[in-house]
Amino acid sequence: MAAPDRFDEQLRALALVEEERRAGAVFFEAVARGLVAPGRSEREVENLVSSLARELSGPRVRPPLPVVRSGPHTLLPPGREPAVDRLLDEDDVVVVALGADFARTLVLGGDPARRRLLDDLPAVYGAAREAYRADPALTGRHLHAELAARASKAGWTLADTPCAHLAGTADHPSPDTPLHRTTPDGWRARWTLTLHLTTPTADFAGTYTRPLNPTG
Repeated sequence: MAAPDRFDEQLRALALVEEERRAGAVFFEAVARGLVAPGRSEREVENLVSSLARELSGPRVRPPLPVVRSGPHTLLPPGREPAVDRLLDEDDVVVVALGADFARTLVLGGDPARRRLLDDLPAVYGAAREAYRADPALTGRHLHAELAARASKAGWTLADTPCAHLAGTADHPSPDTPLHRTTPDGWRARWTLTLHLTTPTADFAGTYTRPLNPTG
């Protein structure tokens, strides 16, 4: 099989951007329609979001199945489904994941600490992109350490798990391997970053999953 050329790389980058756009459209429309609401169960919300994803994507696209975690279930590692269903409370933090490369957090109530999490998650993600762009030798270990320090400064604890995986897969890099590299089959390594921030007392958590370098 021939190594991918520049055109192949551009097509792959555009596909990653489009996948994120579609997932974002589903998430924000679900919020706008009030599908994630107190009194509904996590499974009920998953079914509602799944139906919405099919509605917005059309018959030719098979959208990923959503995973919804709320309250204490947000403390579970990203990607792990709760063993039991749970009703959403009025002051809950809720995480909605749509596939391996997209997850967002929302807050149902007005608690200031929980709402601050909504601002801090994308801010820490922005710091990750800056670190990636600034350091060609950046490794997964160094990225995690930098983000843990940034999260701690904001009053959160970053989960002690790898925060980057190859986009579209569940493959995590060796912690000491530079992130700026090509894969064994010749593609530029494109990463998805998952931030899992908890309170120091592990009361609740938020997750933010987004491609780190979809276009470069």
